[in-house]
Amino acid sequence: MPKLIIGFVGPLSSGKGTCCKYLTEHYSAKTYRFSSILRDILKRLHLPHTRENLQNVSLGIRQTLGDDVLAKAIADDVSADAGELVTIDGIRRLPDIKYIRSLDNFHLVAVTADEQVRYERLTQRHENVDDERKTFADFVKDGKQEAEQQIAEIVNRAEFTVDNNGTLDELYDQLNTIVSKLRTP
Repeated sequence: MPKLIIGFVGPLSSGKGTCCKYLTEHYSAKTYRFSSILRDILKRLHLPHTRENLQNVSLGIRQTLGDDVLAKAIADDVSADAGELVTIDGIRRLPDIKYIRSLDNFHLVAVTADEQVRYERLTQRHENVDDERKTFADFVKDGKQEAEQQIAEIVNRAEFTVDNNGTLDELYDQLNTIVSKLRTP
């Protein structure tokens, strides 16, 4: 069976990572995250993993080395992966999708969830050191930052959309349906 590559796009805390985690646990997928590259840099520099620091590192790298430099790194990693199912978490920019979409058997999935639901998830998950203390106003402001501005346009290009306003089981059922469709010749 040819390698299946599923990329996830969606606004902050919509559930992209949850989708990837499920596919890893139930389908032995390997996940590549855009933010992992940025987190590695912040770790090496002994800087806190705040959303602001992640955005600043991303912006600096892309301004210096090109808008598609992170997409090229992810695409190289995904291409080299020998697994049957690979997921990409955190597609956010048009250069990301333009470059990654050229990979064989790539499919884009949009993850949606209401803003209040996403805010509650963000403050409970503790992914970044500053998430727990975010106010709803901070969350809305974060959603308007440079890193988030092209997401809506990319969501419109998705082949599939999953609604993550319900239970985890409902989300998982949607993911199972997508994987089944993509694996059926």
